[in-house]
Amino acid sequence: MNRTGGSPGALPLEVVGVVHLPPLPGSPRAKSIEEVVERARRDAARLEDGGVDAVLVENFGDTPYYPDDVPKITVACMTRAVAEVVDTVSVPVGVNVLRNDGVAAVDVCAATGASFIRVNAYVEAVATDQGVLQPVAHMVWREIDRLGVDVEVYADIRVKHGRPLDDRPVEEVARDAVERGLADAVIVTGSATGSPPRPEEVRKVARVVDRVLVGSGVTPENAHVFLRAGAAGFIVGTYFKKNGITENPVDVDRVRELVRFIRRSGVERWP
Repeated sequence: MNRTGGSPGALPLEVVGVVHLPPLPGSPRAKSIEEVVERARRDAARLEDGGVDAVLVENFGDTPYYPDDVPKITVACMTRAVAEVVDTVSVPVGVNVLRNDGVAAVDVCAATGASFIRVNAYVEAVATDQGVLQPVAHMVWREIDRLGVDVEVYADIRVKHGRPLDDRPVEEVARDAVERGLADAVIVTGSATGSPPRPEEVRKVARVVDRVLVGSGVTPENAHVFLRAGAAGFIVGTYFKKNGITENPVDVDRVRELVRFIRRSGVERWP
């Protein structure tokens, strides 16, 4: 996963599959930790069997989300689930503590050996249904430094389910995420889970950063469009699920289908 630097065309494609955890203990509609762990291990194994390069674990079921600073029970349950996934698969594992607890994500990595984190509001303030999310790049990197862990940071810009509170061009936000926020990769999404971004937005970001990932709405019908726009990879959750429904278990056949398509289409990147 450590692939910073070099020309954009030299970067291999990256497909990250998402493990959407059920509601954790302490959340409304909570499942038992045993159910959470069983689902996490099963979905992660299917993602790896389908050919993904990495797995991202997130507390998707914990709605309504805390805006930041999640309670201790959430960190404890995330740590247990991520540790089980790390033991289950051989590919790198990442952590996203929703809605925007990047520090907790770093802590989970430190406790489990996970390799990377995703952060939703990294270098911009975002209006969301949780209120205004404040950027946390400064806290994330101080926690990484304090703990001495080797963790990559995947930073959302113009994140889904939110509106930025400034009108900076998307290219400027992307550049700030990498150059000032020290992000290893930048994520571009659509407006909601399962909704694709505009290819032109991906193209703009890819012109200024080497490693831009499409973080929502990827399908066999549109993956080649994003590759031609300069995407270095994809974070895929909904399409990999049975019948394309986010809450369903992972369908390994759908994983194989999309991964094969992306590999075949990769030659079209940076034409």
